[in-house]
Amino acid sequence: MAQRFVRHMPIIILASILVLGLAELPVAQGSVQSAPLTVADCAKCHAGPSAAIAADGGGHKTITCLDCHPGHRPESKNNIPSCGQCHTGKPHFDLKGCLGCHRNPHTPLKVSFGYNVTDPCLTCHTAQIKQLRENPSKHAKLNCSSCHNLHRVVPLCVQCHKPHAATMTQADCRKCHQAHMPSVVTYGNDIPNKECAPCHQKAVSLLGASTSKHKSLTCVTCHAGKHKAVPACQSCHGVPHPAAMVAKFPTCGECHAIAHDLNHWSEGTPKTD
Repeated sequence: MAQRFVRHMPIIILASILVLGLAELPVAQGSVQSAPLTVADCAKCHAGPSAAIAADGGGHKTITCLDCHPGHRPESKNNIPSCGQCHTGKPHFDLKGCLGCHRNPHTPLKVSFGYNVTDPCLTCHTAQIKQLRENPSKHAKLNCSSCHNLHRVVPLCVQCHKPHAATMTQADCRKCHQAHMPSVVTYGNDIPNKECAPCHQKAVSLLGASTSKHKSLTCVTCHAGKHKAVPACQSCHGVPHPAAMVAKFPTCGECHAIAHDLNHWSEGTPKTD
């Protein structure tokens, strides 16, 4: 028995040395095992999200992967944060189901909707809904996403509306109409008569053929600021006739016919202003 022990002594000594060496190994290599992840490490496997943030990350460009994903599975059982973890303090941030519109958190400003979305929009776009509600029109009956199927995309009016004239462009529409209150037609003092002519062809034609001083005026000189505004003749001309004449003929049109064709009487011309 003793001889067998002596014979195996070198093996026992070697095994003891190996065991002691392995016991020391984790301590020597501990700094390597606990090395923290870096953003560069994330990109090695997650190249897609990194590229998306670089291209369209919006405010998310100012943070790193590890600000949202502090750990990695399996050590971190849930490393997908909730949006409310950072986005707080505004009514819009209290909405549920953020990913319904902000479909990719790595491109948060690429927002797309369904066809029946309105309420989430109202948490930010209060001025627009105020205009729609205070100025009823067909537009007020639509959902926001009926026109804006993508965030910040403004559709052309002619996608739904036939222009007043074939030459009219989107810029022309906006000279008179606001999308959220389209029935309230207002305009500046620089609108040429040709913009009015598609709807008011008779008036523009009569004015163009007139021999009176009115011929040199634009439509918006008299019909200033708001559609269907009809000024009193006295606002420009004062009261040029004696009181007795005005008393007998209280309406200017009784003598001067219509403003677009002054002093030109023809059969059927109405005797009105």
